[in-house]
Amino acid sequence: MKKIIAFLLALTIFVAMTACSAPEEVSTGSVTVTDMIGRQVTVTPGSYKKVVCIGAGALRMYSYIGDVSLLCGVEDIDNTALAERPQMFDSVARPYVLAYGDEFSKLPSCGVGGPMAQAAEAEKILSCGPDIVISEFEDVEKSDALQQQLGVPVITLRGSKSVFDKPFSGSMELLGKIFQREEKAARLVKFIGEEKAAIEARVANIPEADKPSVYICGLGNWGTTNHLTTGEKYVSFEIAGVKNVVSGLGMEGIGPIEEEKFVELGEKMDMIIMDAAAVKNIKPLYAEDKTMFDTCKAWQEGEVYLEMAYNAYYTNYEISLINTWFIAKTVYPEVFADIDMTAKTNEVTKEFLGVELAEEIFACPSSFGGYGKLDIATFFNR
Repeated sequence: MKKIIAFLLALTIFVAMTACSAPEEVSTGSVTVTDMIGRQVTVTPGSYKKVVCIGAGALRMYSYIGDVSLLCGVEDIDNTALAERPQMFDSVARPYVLAYGDEFSKLPSCGVGGPMAQAAEAEKILSCGPDIVISEFEDVEKSDALQQQLGVPVITLRGSKSVFDKPFSGSMELLGKIFQREEKAARLVKFIGEEKAAIEARVANIPEADKPSVYICGLGNWGTTNHLTTGEKYVSFEIAGVKNVVSGLGMEGIGPIEEEKFVELGEKMDMIIMDAAAVKNIKPLYAEDKTMFDTCKAWQEGEVYLEMAYNAYYTNYEISLINTWFIAKTVYPEVFADIDMTAKTNEVTKEFLGVELAEEIFACPSSFGGYGKLDIATFFNR
């Protein structure tokens, strides 16, 4: 009898100790992270099995680092199998959709998404049953409220207009930590840094007198750009050592210049690089007024080139990097003679998304066949 009592007493103590230790085991796996808008959120790295991404660019950035098979819902804009959904970006290359569109099409809706749906849809998110939400709605109060409503961590990333900006690398590192993919995140950030350094090294010693003056147009948001939309401090130009025609205008960020200023600067434009996003707006404008480029030296000499649309439901970060190589090669062809744009596109998309996508990117209707020099006589008159 004493042996039984002793056994039961020992068992009771063991159970009590186990029960007391359980919360400590959970808490040791949890950490507090600061998301990209300064919110402190407690997470358990590597524990998440059901992920939802909401807001412009969130799913794209998650696709670079996270496991797509963990997604339990997707915004309608990224599910190309749906008939009723925002379709304004369907003709333009979004590499993450090209890479993982089949997987996205099998998932339930976590919201409409897109430029016209700038709010989280809590009920739809809840119906997907996520255990974590990756968001690109950069509002502290709304993010806190959504997290309280959902009862799961809401991690807000921060988008950027360029792959070289710190918000992007910070978002990659944050995703790496949360999903225990630190090595993958570090490798991607390192790759981008090495690509940037490689371009800068090639152009470092080019004399200023040998640099043509270049005008970039079509920058900004998809659907709102044209030949007047440009940027004085376009990051890709700065890295590629390009002399920017609009330098010195005092522009803040990306935006339109006045028509009169465009006409005035025309004679200084040795080259024009046009983002593919602008073509759908420039073509009808040119059809109405065939004289709109008459003052542009580059237009008259046929020095007009097409880069891929870098902004479609926020920034295509891999395209931003590839565009920088294309700009450098276009402006300094001898220095970058060994760079093949198809091979470079495949190299970059492989690093970002694990698959070579040059063929698919160039085949998208609004890619117009890919990088290259435009045959003005046929391209803008067909």
